Amino acid sequence: MKLIKISLLAALAAASFAAPLAQAQEATIRKNLGERIPQLQKIDEVSRTPLNGIWEVRVGTEILYTDSEGNYLIQGSIIDARQKRNLTEERVEKLTAVDFDTLPVKDAFTIVRGNGKRKMAVFEDPNCGYCKRFERDLQKIDNVTIHMFLYPILGPDSSEKSRNIWCARDKGKAWLDLMVRDQAIPAASCDASAIARNLEFGKKHKITGTPTIFFGDGSRVPGAIPAAQVEKYLAEAK
Repeated sequence: MKLIKISLLAALAAASFAAPLAQAQEATIRKNLGERIPQLQKIDEVSRTPLNGIWEVRVGTEILYTDSEGNYLIQGSIIDARQKRNLTEERVEKLTAVDFDTLPVKDAFTIVRGNGKRKMAVFEDPNCGYCKRFERDLQKIDNVTIHMFLYPILGPDSSEKSRNIWCARDKGKAWLDLMVRDQAIPAASCDASAIARNLEFGKKHKITGTPTIFFGDGSRVPGAIPAAQVEKYLAEAK
């Protein structure tokens, strides 16, 4: 019993010593990197990594690494070779995760198939070839509610097509006419400020490519995936 008490006291003492040391190292990293690389003056978080002597530096959702003195800056991924995990990728996914219920669905149009019980949201550009392939595959998915966010990032023509779709009498039909049936969309005009808000939302949440897909459990998938994988994500999101 006495030995256990001594061990516990030693652990508590070590922890109380480690905390100020970590704070001091964090302060050193912030100071040195801020002075040496001015664009890093707005560091959001400094934290330890599983690697001895290597610290994570988070700026927004960008992850960098440095030594305990801020002498070196490392860009890249930390891979856990034993567990075959990309720790950097996992960290970024966590930082960029979006609670599905907080998606601004008022700025999307909705397509419901079957009972609509399963939910997903997609950010797409009407000029995106991968999006067209994805939309054709998506026709195989039933019993789903899809919130479609127009996200024109490929050029001025993308903005024009997005506006024509948003201002169409039947947005869902106009979208599928273009993306699945290769039919041109008539010109239309209306208040299309929702599209600008989608771009702001995407910038904030690092949506850098189309399609970007969100599922009901917050899972985020960048890029076109086949219908079988969509079904898998929908099943896991229940």
